[in-house]
Amino acid sequence: MSSLAWIDFDEAERQRAQRIMALFQERETRDELGLGAIRDSIADHLFPGTSTIQTRLRYMLFIPWLYRALEKREVPEAQLCTEARDTEIRLADALKAGGESNGIIGRDAGPRLQRLPSSVYWAGLGAWGIRVFPGSLDSLFVALRGRGRSRGASSGEDALAGAQTPAVWNPALPQMPGDLLEHAVFRLTTDEAQFLIDRLIASQPTALLTMLAREGIDADCDYIWTHPHLSAFPSAARRLVQHGEIFSHVMHGAALLYNLALSELRQRDDWIEDYRARLEAWSDELDTGAVRAWSLDDFWNVMEHPAHAVRPAAKRFVSEWRDLVLAGTEQVISAPAARRLVEERERRLKTSQSRYANHAVRDRWTGASGADRLSFRWAQAKSHLRDLAHAE
Repeated sequence: MSSLAWIDFDEAERQRAQRIMALFQERETRDELGLGAIRDSIADHLFPGTSTIQTRLRYMLFIPWLYRALEKREVPEAQLCTEARDTEIRLADALKAGGESNGIIGRDAGPRLQRLPSSVYWAGLGAWGIRVFPGSLDSLFVALRGRGRSRGASSGEDALAGAQTPAVWNPALPQMPGDLLEHAVFRLTTDEAQFLIDRLIASQPTALLTMLAREGIDADCDYIWTHPHLSAFPSAARRLVQHGEIFSHVMHGAALLYNLALSELRQRDDWIEDYRARLEAWSDELDTGAVRAWSLDDFWNVMEHPAHAVRPAAKRFVSEWRDLVLAGTEQVISAPAARRLVEERERRLKTSQSRYANHAVRDRWTGASGADRLSFRWAQAKSHLRDLAHAE
């Protein structure tokens, strides 16, 4: 059995490894062709602190409220972890009692819940400056246990321990409703919404998400590049959105071709027909003039993000696929060169787990892998902006 482990010398590396492992649980982050670092770089520029498994924005307050209450508990670390888990599961019941039905993490799983809301929102809480404690959830429990022990020390030792214990939450955090664990709702109050907007302004001043939140803009569109206020976006954000649109559209063809090739290997006529139709629609909709004018040098420059390293092989794949697209989208669908490029890319990435090479793995394939256009977490950002706009 394979496993992923790391030596716990560096807290930042530890959190990075946890984020990587968490990605494997996110349905929409399947990265069959090794484009994930590019996708996430663009998303983190535009919508920092979001992830594809976030649901509703008020979780950004639920988690601090619940954990701030736990800070007062003078119990061992293991018991603190258990109480934190139980509290988060109780929150799901409170949301159901409050009349909520969609967006509840753990709504159906109950005590069997594997991915707690705290782990889903932990990175976002830090990115937005709501969480000022720099470590992981596990290290928070250790720190809180130490804080509880210090209360039993002498006054001088207690003062020293208190001075050394870092703050956990932003001091401007709104007060928790008294009946939160009996009756909870997702709707924000105006004060809560303003706190979240203030945190974005302070921690992510240049992000498009911050501008849209500050202006109270709530738009219902499928992609950020179809936003009705696109022309009013800051120039840097508009430039990145325009790059993202072309990248998403161009590389969608490679994803569709990959799925078509697997459908053919599985000899599933219904899947084959579907992907051929989708590729033809992709070809008809693609603006080849825009693709020809697309500067990859500028793209690599503006999408670069310190949290994501884009490997040279990924850049070569994008460049070579773009060249094939410019040679003619009809050829892309049927030309051996295009199929070979996609196959070689997947084989290098997946090695023994390649669906081209491993029959057992291919037989478990259910007919769709990364077959939708990249949207850079706009669905989650849109939901959060709607929650802000409808605060009362």
